[in-house]
Amino acid sequence: MPAPRDLFERLADAPVVPGGLPLVVLLTGFTDAGGAVSGAIDYIREDLDPRPVAVFSNDVLLDYRARRPIVTFDKDHLTEFRPPRLELSLVHDALGQPFLLLSGYEPDFVWEAFADAVVAFAREFDVTGLTWVHAIAMPVPHTRGLGVTVSGNRSELIAAQSIWQPRTQVPATAGHLLEFRATEAGMLVAGFVLLIPHYLAETDYPAATLSAIDRIASSTGRVFDLDGLRRENMEYLGKVDEQIVANDELARMVTGLEERYDAYIANLSGGAEASSTGLLHESDLPSADELAAELERYLATRPNGDEDKPN
Repeated sequence: MPAPRDLFERLADAPVVPGGLPLVVLLTGFTDAGGAVSGAIDYIREDLDPRPVAVFSNDVLLDYRARRPIVTFDKDHLTEFRPPRLELSLVHDALGQPFLLLSGYEPDFVWEAFADAVVAFAREFDVTGLTWVHAIAMPVPHTRGLGVTVSGNRSELIAAQSIWQPRTQVPATAGHLLEFRATEAGMLVAGFVLLIPHYLAETDYPAATLSAIDRIASSTGRVFDLDGLRRENMEYLGKVDEQIVANDELARMVTGLEERYDAYIANLSGGAEASSTGLLHESDLPSADELAAELERYLATRPNGDEDKPN
């Protein structure tokens, strides 16, 4: 197994990283319902101008045949080869407050060495805590605020935000291993699992990205300008609601999800120990896969906001 130092290259022109910053981890891969993580990465890379500190080696960590790089073919020649990126960067929020960001693809190989490298970076830069986010599909309605499950050792965040606390076994991600190893190393850790409506999980759902960034803000104290994303989400939800009004089966599904969700939350608010199956049971609902495919087709064929406007 390669040593942790063999997994990355420090950049010669890397910015100076002050000590005592929070570390945010956003890894795409096994689960990214609603495009929550990929959307958050795009937002930070496009709006906040992260400055790379270290770049991880694709040749060591990436299975190219599983996630093939993109090439650009221009008539009779190639103009670009664009491989995936996994990098540690210094970022500044809307108020100029710095934080560290580990973002990109989930490694395919040498997870333990990767976790050791990340923990070593955390120690080197004396990070104040690690925050990571991923998203899963759940039978919940889009008409309610996105719920979250919080793991780690930030008890104040768990008490304030975690609405679903199951005892279960799930396939692990590299993010889970980072949380586990960071906790063992004595770091403060918060892991957020966003609960995305299952019928929107295969779409790029702006509310999922908004929720991901909101959770990062609540954990790190950083501030983000999300007005553009909020406008995008309002347009998206308008299209979803148009389709639901026109489809009785979709409308019945959403109503059933609302009733079950509200009953679950009422049990929690009343101090009762709500069963985790209250959010999971789908026996009396239409097929989520079929409905999601229909809704996704509808959204894909709808004109965007610019096309709706007259010239």
